[in-house]
Amino acid sequence: MRDELCRRLVARSGNERMVFLTGDLGFMALEPLRDAMGPRFINCGVAEQNMISVAAALSYEGLEAWTYTIAPFCYARAFEQIRNDVCLHGLAVKLLANGGGYAYGVMGPTHHALEDYGILLTLPNMTAFVPAFTEDIDQTLERAGDLPGPAYVRLGRGERPKDEVVPTYAPWRRLLDGDAGVMIAVGPLAGSSWDVLRQLDKANRPALWVVSELPIEANAPPSELTDALRRTRRLAVVEEHVAHGGVGQAMCHWAIEAGIGLDRFRHLHAQGHPGSTYGSQAFLRRRSHLDAEGIALAANSLAS
Repeated sequence: MRDELCRRLVARSGNERMVFLTGDLGFMALEPLRDAMGPRFINCGVAEQNMISVAAALSYEGLEAWTYTIAPFCYARAFEQIRNDVCLHGLAVKLLANGGGYAYGVMGPTHHALEDYGILLTLPNMTAFVPAFTEDIDQTLERAGDLPGPAYVRLGRGERPKDEVVPTYAPWRRLLDGDAGVMIAVGPLAGSSWDVLRQLDKANRPALWVVSELPIEANAPPSELTDALRRTRRLAVVEEHVAHGGVGQAMCHWAIEAGIGLDRFRHLHAQGHPGSTYGSQAFLRRRSHLDAEGIALAANSLAS
């Protein structure tokens, strides 16, 4: 997604009110944006808290401020600045966070973003975007950039299955029909879920939906999804985020308030860091049952 991100930001940079701040990140990737923006491209160094405060000040003065760094260095290291300087004032700072979930793999837990949108959505005025596919980047940046308040964009790796066509961007999209309940995937895990479920018969698989904007209160699930849940009373949620504050918990809360009873619920989520062995994103997903086998088992448990 990073190459597409750079291309779309370059296209947007014709707006002379736009400023871009990086926390010493983006080498061998964002040079075209640097060249296009000149002095409006600012390397703040390894000083993420200061970067957020500077971005807040620039936004307060009427500029369109974007920041960019590794996800945990954004939401965790600079949380106080995001809360106090950005969200409490409702400033339209756009936080680009690279490497959602286990994306940084062997770099270990300091570089993993497993509780990011759950934490940030406790703050006032915040909207979180979790693009699922590279094709989503254009609309994600447009929608985040045009918001009157703050936005957090969790970037990962596009995982579209081969030979599939990504539906037009929307906060909620149905990727597959299915009769055995509903499965909701968050962000890039939609790709691997799509690849698994398309190999199952329609009668024996849940309908697959992807959600890319949070909180769900701001974009209620579509009527087609709601009707399927009322009919089947079966739901699974797949997300590379811890259970607390995740979409799984949010969907249960939403279902209760909507008067929808669930007979079966499966929540595949990041298990944190059980043990001392680290590996690739694929390895860490597998340990959390977020791999193809885990997704297939969750789908089969809804159908059985």
